Amino acid sequence: MKRHTTLILLLLLALCGISHAQSASGSSHPAAAAVLFLDFDGHTVNGTQWNTAGPIACGPSNLSAAQQLEIFHRIAEDYRPFNINVTTDSTRYWAAPNKQRMRVIFTGTHGWYGNSVGGVAYIGSWTWGDNTPCFIFTTLLQNKTKWIAEAGAHEAGHTMGLRHQASYSATCSKLTDYHSGTGTGEISWAPIMGVGYYRNQTTWNLGPTNQGCTTSQSDLDVIAKTANGFGFRADDVADHFDAASLATFVGDSFRIDGVIGRTADRDLFRFRMPAAGRFRLDALPFSAAAGNEGADLDILVQLFDAEGRAVGAWNPAPLLNSVVDTALAAGTYFLQVDGKGNQFAPEYGSLGSYALQASTTPFQVLPLHRLQLRARANGAAHLLEWEIVADEVLTAQELEVSTNGRDFRPLAAPATTGRRFEHRPEGAGTQFYRLKVTFNNGRSYTSNTVAVQARATAATRLVSTVAQGGTLRVSCPQGARYAVYDAAGAVLTSGALPPGAAFLQLPLLPAGTYWVRFSGNGGNAVEKFFYPGR
Repeated sequence: MKRHTTLILLLLLALCGISHAQSASGSSHPAAAAVLFLDFDGHTVNGTQWNTAGPIACGPSNLSAAQQLEIFHRIAEDYRPFNINVTTDSTRYWAAPNKQRMRVIFTGTHGWYGNSVGGVAYIGSWTWGDNTPCFIFTTLLQNKTKWIAEAGAHEAGHTMGLRHQASYSATCSKLTDYHSGTGTGEISWAPIMGVGYYRNQTTWNLGPTNQGCTTSQSDLDVIAKTANGFGFRADDVADHFDAASLATFVGDSFRIDGVIGRTADRDLFRFRMPAAGRFRLDALPFSAAAGNEGADLDILVQLFDAEGRAVGAWNPAPLLNSVVDTALAAGTYFLQVDGKGNQFAPEYGSLGSYALQASTTPFQVLPLHRLQLRARANGAAHLLEWEIVADEVLTAQELEVSTNGRDFRPLAAPATTGRRFEHRPEGAGTQFYRLKVTFNNGRSYTSNTVAVQARATAATRLVSTVAQGGTLRVSCPQGARYAVYDAAGAVLTSGALPPGAAFLQLPLLPAGTYWVRFSGNGGNAVEKFFYPGR
C-alpha cells in the first residue's frame, strides 16, 4: 500500500498575507537528468493519489521573489551531494524522465488537506512516474522562509523514500517522531528528516527512524539508491597529492569553488607562494545570510608543505567557516578541504558547497630570511623545533599556543640560542603553535602556525575498511559501543568493545557495503566498510 507522511506542527499557526511576486528562477545542476522542481506559481493537481475528491486547485505561494530565491538556494544546498537539478524552471521538469522528477508545490491553499501540517508527501512517490507532487503549505508555516525551505527539503526527502529521523531515550523509549536536534548558535544542528525549524545547521543523518530505536536510516544512501535513478554527484576535486587541482595566484589572490559530496570526500589543491609573505584564506560554506545561516558544511582546512608534511589545521569550534592567517615561505603547498562534525553535528552529513578566497602579501626585503616552525607528537608530549636565518641579532623569542588556531596565549620564552622545546599539553585535543621573534633593530615577526593533532588512538576507529574472515580490525583504546548498519539503515548487530580490542566480530552478511557507528569516551564516529562475503 502506498503510504504518506506529514510534517506535524506543534503550535497553532496563523495566516499571514504577502503579495505574490514573479517567481525567482534558477537551476542548481543543469547537467543532471533528474529534477526537483520548486513550483511557487500555483498548479492544478489532477489524476493522482491526492485527487480523491476531484481536482485540487493550488493557489500561488504568496512569497516575494527574494523569499523564493532564498528557499531555492537552501534546498539546492541540501541536495548538492546528489546528481539532481533543483530548479524553478518548469520546462526542465517536463523534460526530465518521468520516474526521475518531483514537483514540490508551495501554496497558500491548504483547506483541502486541513490546518494541522506544514507539508505532506507520499513516501517513495519519486519513482511513480504519474506526476504525483508533494505540498508545502506556506501560510501554515507563517510564510517564514527558513521554515518553508526546511519543509521543502524534508517532504522531497519523503518522496525519495526517507522516513522521519526520531529520537529515543537511553532505554529505547521513543521521545518524539521528529528529532528536533541540539545546540545553540551557528553550530546548532538538527536532521532534515526531523524538525529543522529551530536549528541553524540541518543535514542528512544516519540515525533511528520513527519505526523503532533499532531501525536506523542512512539518509544519503536511501536518497542515492539505484531505484531513484540519479545517485551521487561526481567528485569534482581529487583527494590525493599526485592529482591535486592547481590553484594559481592572479596578482595576489585566487578563488576556488568546490563541493564536499560524500562523508569521506576531501578536496586537495596545490598552489605556489611566489615569495615569502602573509597567507590569508577565508574558507566559507554556502550560506543564506551572514553568520553562516543555513550552511550544511562545517569546514576543516589543512595546509601541507611540498613534501606532504602538515603545516597547520584550522576548524574553529564555534564556527562553520574557517580562516587561515599565517606566514609562509616561498614554495609549493597543498590545501585540503574537508567536512567535519562538531560538538552538536555528526560528520556524516557535513556536506555541501564552499568557496575559498586566498590572498598573499609579500614581506618587504628584510633581514629575516627564514623563520620556520615544525611540531610533532612525541608520546604524550609535543616536540617543537624551529629554524631562524637572519642578518640581525635575535634578542627575544616567544612560543605561543592555541586550542582553536585563533586565540593564542604565551607558552614559553626560550633563550635566544634555543631551537627546540617540548610541551606536555593538559588536554587531548589538537594544539596550535607559533613563534614570535624580535631582533636588535626592533622589528618582530611571527612564524607559520603548526598543528599537532589529537592522538589518533584517542578514538575508536577502523584499522581496515575491508572485513576479513567475518571480522573488522579496529583500534579501540578506551572501549566503545558499536552498531553495524546496512545501506538502508537497518541495524544488523550491535554491542560493546572492551578497551584494547583489536577485532569486531560480524554476523554472516551478503557481500556489500555497510556502515559502523562507534560511540563512547573517545567520541562518536561513523565509518563505511566493505564485506566481501565468506
